[in-house]
Formats: sequence, C-alpha cells, structure tokens
Amino acid sequence: MGEAIKRLINKFFFMPKRQADLKEALNKPKQIDEILEEQIEMAMHEHNRSNQDLFLSAISAGLDVGFSVFLMAAIYSLFDGVIHPSYLHVLLAFAYPLGFIFVVVGKSELFTEHTTLAVIPVLNRNASIKSLMVLWGIIYSGNLLGGYFFSYLLSILPMHLKVINVESFAVLADKLLDYQWYIVLLSGVLAGWLMGLLSWLVTSSQETISRILIIIFITTVIGIGGLHHSIVGSIEIFTAVLTSNDITLLDYGFVQLWATVGNIIGGVVFVAFVKFSHVNPRHKRIGKQD
Repeated sequence: MGEAIKRLINKFFFMPKRQADLKEALNKPKQIDEILEEQIEMAMHEHNRSNQDLFLSAISAGLDVGFSVFLMAAIYSLFDGVIHPSYLHVLLAFAYPLGFIFVVVGKSELFTEHTTLAVIPVLNRNASIKSLMVLWGIIYSGNLLGGYFFSYLLSILPMHLKVINVESFAVLADKLLDYQWYIVLLSGVLAGWLMGLLSWLVTSSQETISRILIIIFITTVIGIGGLHHSIVGSIEIFTAVLTSNDITLLDYGFVQLWATVGNIIGGVVFVAFVKFSHVNPRHKRIGKQD
C-alpha cells in the first residue's frame, strides 16, 4: 500500500517537474563549446571505426544521395515546357535536399560532411593527418562507388519508366559543365563551406525536425546556386556520360577534380579551421591550468 502511494505521489508531483526540466533542457540552445565537443566526439568515433564499416556506410550514402538526382530528373521531365524555366529551376532546387535528408538523418558517411567533421580532431591533436587521409579516401571512394551504381540504375530506368526522359540527365549535367577550372573550384568552395555549416548546425540542433529543416535550407541554396557538390554532381554528370554522346568521361573527370578540391577547401578552411580557432578547447584548458 505504501509503495502504491509513493508511485502516485511521484506520478502527479515529481514526474511533471522532471518532464518540464527535460523539455527545458531540450529547448535550451547548445553552447558553442558543447557543439565543438560533440563534433570532436562524433569525428573520433568515425576515425576509430573499422575501414569496412566506413566503406559500407559510405556506399550507402552514395546510393541514398542519388535520389536527389532521380527526383530532379523526374521533375524536369514532367514540368519542362509546362512552367517558366525560372520556376522550374527553383522547383529543382527544392528537390535537391531529398538525398541529403536520407544521408544525414540516416547517419551515413558523406564525404562533404567529413571535409569539416573529420578535420576537427586533427586540429585538436586527437587524430593524425594519416588517419584523416585514410578516412577521407575510404568515404570518398565509397560515395563515388555507390553513386556510380545509382547512375547505372538511372541510365536504364528511362527505358522502362515513362516519368523520366533520358534527355533530362544531360540537361542537369550541362548546368555543371562548360566552366573554367577556377569557376568550378570556387563554386566547390562555396558548396563545401555550406556542407561544413550543415554539419555544424545539425550538431547544434536537438530535434529531428529542426535538423531536416536545416538540411533543406542549406542544400536548397546549393541547388539554386548551381554549386558544385562532388558527390551529387558526380552522379549527375556520370549518368549523363552513360546516357548522352555529348558528355564524355573527360568532362566528368575535369569537373570532379576541381569540385572535390573546392569542397575540401570550403569545409576545411571556412568551417573547421575558423570554428575551431575561435572556440579551441585546448586554449581553454591551458588558461585554466595557468
């Protein structure tokens, strides 16, 4: 009888307070040093994972992000000539986030996230440059391999699905081609910068809905700006290589090289280095010791 009374008292008097405290904690914004610590913790988990697990997760991300290209091709096929080109461009940009939602919320490994995330432990001296290079290499190659397979699927689907016109892939790829190398590089820097911010802001968010909205806002900017993302762009252009005689492997390799370099610069310099420099937990620990 006494235990039952205690449970009732706990339910009606203490539980609401605990729930209110939990709700307040969830709604309270994270401090910037908390975000950095979480980034370091998550990144170290990836540095310490087996190469096989990383590679399989990276292949999964390369496959999942391909749905952005699938949706954009379907939308272009359905609405080309039906609505004004400017409206169609914006509509395609809002289709761009789909694959990123699958990848980020699903916790798969995407190279352009790790251009920031995996660098921070190196700056904090928790991981080595060699470990970073290995991690980057595994994730990048896994993403590309998954993307190549998805491109192959996209290249054969138009023959069986009436919703997609095969010409749509060449149109999507054309938006990334015919630029000088430095334009692709700078465009890649902006895309890498935005993806680094995406990683940082997703860590700062505490709810799945907030994270999804952040993914939509940031990746839509990449889509509207026509910026060069080394993984999604790889799928766009490689699918066009498989389906069009006008786009070659040389075109693919040129854009892929400079987009990748740009993504790395954007994520490392403008997010990882800048964020770490003004938070830098090592300096704080030294200051406390003094």
